[in-house]
Amino acid sequence: MKRKIDHTIFYLLALFTIAVIIFSLLIPEFFWSVSNFQSMASQIPILGILTLAMALPMLTGGINLSIIASMNASSLIIAYFITQHNGISWLVMSVILSLLCALVIGLLNGTLIAIIRVSPILATLGTMTLINGINILVTNGSTIANFPDSILNIGASTFLWIPTPILVFLVLAGLIWCFLEKTSIGKAIYFIGNNEKATYYSGINTKKVLILVYIISSVLCVFAAILMMSKLNSAKASYGDSYLLISILAAVLGGINPDGGKGKLIGIMLALILLQVIESGLNMLGISSYITMILWGSLLLLFIFLQKNHIFLLKH
Repeated sequence: MKRKIDHTIFYLLALFTIAVIIFSLLIPEFFWSVSNFQSMASQIPILGILTLAMALPMLTGGINLSIIASMNASSLIIAYFITQHNGISWLVMSVILSLLCALVIGLLNGTLIAIIRVSPILATLGTMTLINGINILVTNGSTIANFPDSILNIGASTFLWIPTPILVFLVLAGLIWCFLEKTSIGKAIYFIGNNEKATYYSGINTKKVLILVYIISSVLCVFAAILMMSKLNSAKASYGDSYLLISILAAVLGGINPDGGKGKLIGIMLALILLQVIESGLNMLGISSYITMILWGSLLLLFIFLQKNHIFLLKH
C-alpha cells in the first residue's frame, strides 16, 4: 500500500506542476494575483470538510451521498434560530440542535447500512432524497439570509494572518488524521474496507464502527454548513449541489479506493489544492461552469478506471 500511496502523491504533484505552468503562461497577471489566492483560500475549506465527510465512508467501501443535504439541513436549522432570536445563547443552541440533527442522520445511514444491510449508495441516496424533501418543505424553497456578525465574522476573521475557515479545516483534518492513524477504530476502518467479514471474525464490532463512521461524516457537515453560512450570508435547501461530485472526485483523486481500505489524508489535501487551482484557472479563462462539471465527471471516471485496473500515471 505504501508503494501505491507514493505514486499517488507523485502524480498529484506532477499534475499540480503542469496546471500551474499552463495557467501561468496563459493568464500570468490574473493567476498569480492576490485576489486569486484569496479566492482559492475561501473555496478550499468547505470543499475540504465535505471531502473528509465523503472519504471516511469510502474507506470502509461505502459512500455518503447525503452530505450536501445534511449540510443544508444544518445550515437551515442554525439560520432559522439566529434570524429569529438575538444573542450568543441562541447561536449555541442552534448549533447543538444541528449537531443532534446530524447525529440522527448519521445514525439512520449507519443503521441502514450496518444493521439492515442496505447498499450504502441506496441507503444514502434515500436519506439524501428524504432530507432534501424536508428541507424544501419546511422552507418552501426560500432563502434565509442576513445573519448576525457572530456568523459572518467566522468567514471574515483571521488568526495569525491565517483565515479562520482555513484553520477550521486544518484542525478538523488533523483530528481525522489522528483518528485514522492513531486509534484502533481508525485501523478498523481500513480493515473493514479491505475485508469486512474477516474484520468481523477477528473480533471487531464492525456494525458499531460503520455506524460511527456515518455519524462522524454527518457531523462534519455541520462545520461545512457554518462556513457556508459565513461565506454566503444565507442558507437554502439547494445550496452546494455541485460539491457532491467534486468531493467524490477529490477523495478518489487523492488516493481513496472506492472499494475501501486504501487512502491517506495527505493525498486528499494535495487533490483539493490541485482541483482548486484547475477550477480557478478555468474560471479566469472564462470557461463555462458546465464544461468544468463535464471535466470533473470525466476525471472521476478516469481515476476510478485507473484504480480498478491498478494503473498509475507514473511508474518507477
